[in-house]
Amino acid sequence: MTPAILLLKQHAIAFTAHAYEHQREAKNYGLEAVNALNLSRDQVFKTLVCQLIPMELVVAILPVAAQLNLKHLAQAAEVKKARLAPPKQVQATTGYLLGGVSPLAQKKQLRTFIDVTAQRHHTIFISAGRRGLEIEIAPKDLGCVTQARFVSLGNTK
Repeated sequence: MTPAILLLKQHAIAFTAHAYEHQREAKNYGLEAVNALNLSRDQVFKTLVCQLIPMELVVAILPVAAQLNLKHLAQAAEVKKARLAPPKQVQATTGYLLGGVSPLAQKKQLRTFIDVTAQRHHTIFISAGRRGLEIEIAPKDLGCVTQARFVSLGNTK
């Protein structure tokens, strides 16, 4: 049981947990989940922690098949620039290891942005807080529990 799952249970939010065997040699954790669970690349979402200029950390949630457009994120956050946060800072702020960063139950709640493409799906898959474990959740429920804004974030690969 991860903090993300405990949070959803506390708030009585409907979700389904999906486990798979994580392969240590996997380089792309999102695509690993897609393949292991036989899902669409558009329905599995990755969680990226980004650093805004001036200094603020935020969460960007977008499909694993997309590349984060940092200019779009900066516009949504109403700042001049954004970049990916350093891995050590991500782990210290969220409490999660890279490849298992969940947007839920982070050590410090960060402003969160979800790509608008999530709204095309009845449910999406996000990390449950560890490699090899995904949460299937309605995008509106994820938006509510994270107090997120739905914005355009990605460029399709």
